[in-house]
Amino acid sequence: MNKVITGIDRSRSYRVYLAITTKMAEDARQIHGTTPTATAALGRVLTAAGLMGLMMKGAGDKLTVQFKGDGGAGEILATSNAIGDVKGYISNPDIDPPLKPNGKMDVGAALGIGTIVVIKDLGLKEPYVGKIDLVSGEIADDLTAYFFISEQQSSAVALGEIIDTDGSVRAAGGMIIQMLPDAKEEAVDALEELMHDMPPISQLIDEVVSGAAGKTEDAVMKALLEKVFEPMPEDFKVEALELKDVRWRCDCSVERLEKVVISIGKKEIARIIEEDGQAELVCQFCRTRYHFDREHLERLLIEAAKTRK
Repeated sequence: MNKVITGIDRSRSYRVYLAITTKMAEDARQIHGTTPTATAALGRVLTAAGLMGLMMKGAGDKLTVQFKGDGGAGEILATSNAIGDVKGYISNPDIDPPLKPNGKMDVGAALGIGTIVVIKDLGLKEPYVGKIDLVSGEIADDLTAYFFISEQQSSAVALGEIIDTDGSVRAAGGMIIQMLPDAKEEAVDALEELMHDMPPISQLIDEVVSGAAGKTEDAVMKALLEKVFEPMPEDFKVEALELKDVRWRCDCSVERLEKVVISIGKKEIARIIEEDGQAELVCQFCRTRYHFDREHLERLLIEAAKTRK
């Protein structure tokens, strides 16, 4: 299940983006062959990117989120757009640090010390770029800090997964809460208490989905929204607004990879033709392999020569 439900509280103090992304996280795990810790790290970034992409207004708007640290994971990158398409990768899918003392996966240790970069391409002359140092490497904490520091937006972010004994994703999802202008102080206080006492978001998702046999996705998402915000005072309870799709989708193609080959220049293409007679490129997002034989490379060599003129 991959769905996002949006909502706003009755006092119009805050808005909510709440997602179940179990299938998307499992798709990524199968494509990249990740260990449980890498699955959790990549799943969190994919979920966050999907939610942030849906916050954008223009149909052609695109978002890139990059986490990069000195830990074994290296780089975790995801891209998304305003219609819910998400793709991503982790540099080292085999990262497997020891569990924390509480038995949870140590995503922070996998990333280490580093930065988060958010790039928003809104169709303007230059994209918006925001960058901050990682706070904990646990993804949600880092994004909360990013929203506050780089976008001056008071937000709360929750992300999580439950990895089954066979390494597959049993539950995954996340939530972003953003304060609205003129938010009531009582709402802020109630939200702080809610977030402090709230069980892991993945646990709440697992509980709702496991008891949702026969229910529609709309009903499941509304039930999750109600469960998450049940402790809130009546004046600040959340009302559902819209149900949206979010999904794993890679838009790679032969044409895109041809441009990559052309970009390396005619000298390098000629060398490949002479030494190997062929080339194979692998999409870093979906791992699809693209084979270019000698005839294909010779055509691209001609295109590269035209480009240089």
